[in-house]
Amino acid sequence: MSRRWLGAVRGAIGFLTRLPAAHREGDWEAFRTTPTAFPIAGYVAGAIAALPLLAAAALSAPTVALGYLLAVYTVTGIHHLDGVADLGDALVVHGDAARRREVLKDTTTGVGAILAVSITVVGLALGGLGLAGLPVLAAVAIAIAAEVGTKLGMAAMACFGAASYEGMGRQFTSGAAPRSFVAPAIVALPAVALTWPHAAAAVALCGAIGGIALPWYWATRYVGGISGDIFGAANEIGRVAGVHAGVIAWTLS
Repeated sequence: MSRRWLGAVRGAIGFLTRLPAAHREGDWEAFRTTPTAFPIAGYVAGAIAALPLLAAAALSAPTVALGYLLAVYTVTGIHHLDGVADLGDALVVHGDAARRREVLKDTTTGVGAILAVSITVVGLALGGLGLAGLPVLAAVAIAIAAEVGTKLGMAAMACFGAASYEGMGRQFTSGAAPRSFVAPAIVALPAVALTWPHAAAAVALCGAIGGIALPWYWATRYVGGISGDIFGAANEIGRVAGVHAGVIAWTLS
């Protein structure tokens, strides 16, 4: 059992981040059937990506925000942005569900893709600017909670979602069941207390899940189910939503 868990975490880190993880045979299978590995990887990625925020007291806010943006994509890579791009093109295309699924799988980059990726990256940069204006420990906590919330949302997609066709999405949805969501939720629970007694971390985590719900709902309604591109897009959109929700919660308190 412990070997399977270690393999699942290695698989999650290998798939969700660019961090070096010694891959072994069976890691992917362990990861796709162990949704709990999603939030565990979120803690790791979130903590490392938040390191530039520790310099907020010494550097200007725009510089810290840029550092956070670069750290996020250094840690997580940019391959999930491909899902944002494909979703952007599918959002603007005219046609039925089959046509939208075709666009999701198409490698051509259209104006919808450019706009969607631009909004996502700018949104994260502005969220980083908001974090840079908060107390250092609060900013780090919100960044971590948003990342954990994003990965918890992806676990929810795997446990409760339905894939529209064969591919990466079905790899996850076929490997998990609704009852499998209990363990990821428990693992993610400590993240809500990172700003205790302030609720900003809890709001960031919930905001990230809410952000993931948007592409999930759209895919379910308009293309018949989720896919690997939707998982990738949800990962990016959830992070942006979580960071902004956490900053707003702290600012309004």
